[in-house]
Amino acid sequence: MDPFLALLSSLSSSLSASELHELKFLCKDKIGKRKLESVESGRELFSFLMEQQLISSHDVDLLKRLFKTIKREDLVSRLTQFIEEGEASAPDERPDINERRLQKVVIEVICENVGRDWKMLMRKLNLSDVKMDRIVAANPHDLREQLVQSLREWQKWKGKDAKRSGLHIRLLCCVKLQKVKFGALSRRCVKHSMGLFC
Repeated sequence: MDPFLALLSSLSSSLSASELHELKFLCKDKIGKRKLESVESGRELFSFLMEQQLISSHDVDLLKRLFKTIKREDLVSRLTQFIEEGEASAPDERPDINERRLQKVVIEVICENVGRDWKMLMRKLNLSDVKMDRIVAANPHDLREQLVQSLREWQKWKGKDAKRSGLHIRLLCCVKLQKVKFGALSRRCVKHSMGLFC
């Protein structure tokens, strides 16, 4: 069973009739009137959004915005968890569980130490400016979230190739360029999480 479809089915079951009505209203500019009138469940609405390529297992930004608008932060959290746990990729494309755990630690260390020049790091990771601009537009006042979402986007893009060692090397290049100094604790975290020396 496709994990994303299973998640959408579960999210659909969590919606009340009035919440579904709100979501349909919010999607008026995305789905034709006739199709929207036929929608009787969240599953049907999500299916139309997938048909329009507005949502996918790799792109849940629209769903998050919709759920935020109807004040269902719990559903936003479930989508975020789905992405963070790597369920968005096919199983053979995902890094193994230990790799994902270590990547999470690396991302935390990066977020603690890379500031306003985070785009420099993402360019070292070859993430496109278009993707970065989209992330900034979605999180205009949250610098940390911009960086976190950019790193997640890079992880999704690279799949199994998103190795912590590659991330580590590029991070060091960026840190050197920015002259950012790691604190002792952060340095130990990087060493521990990667088995490499800074």
